[in-house]
Amino acid sequence: MNTIVLIVDGEPDVEALFRQQFRREMRQGVYTLDFATSDEAALTKLDDHTGKSIIPLLSDINMPGMTGLDLLPVVKQRRPELPVFMISAYGDNTTVATALARGASKFVTKPVDFPELKQEVAVIAQQAGST
Repeated sequence: MNTIVLIVDGEPDVEALFRQQFRREMRQGVYTLDFATSDEAALTKLDDHTGKSIIPLLSDINMPGMTGLDLLPVVKQRRPELPVFMISAYGDNTTVATALARGASKFVTKPVDFPELKQEVAVIAQQAGST
């Protein structure tokens, strides 16, 4: 099963970083990475991929327009089953608690530990494939 990983981040260099870190998995056809640089683009991509396997959505918290914390309940309303990982350089207790209360599956702090992230994405993809 090919899994779409949707990454939402307003920083343009994030795409290159994720493509580099997931290059082996993309080459093997395990994951397709899709990117959105704003809340509006992310919601459009969610609607475009309805019925397809976006697992998970990874969202930065600090973005132009709607923050990742504001985007999270909107995403969960549209796709309640979708695992959402929030990513931020600011992993203070209040931010983490807010993200989890709004439906985040996981909170990832920057710099991202990519081996750990890939392992967690693989577990979620496997669980989704068996349901």
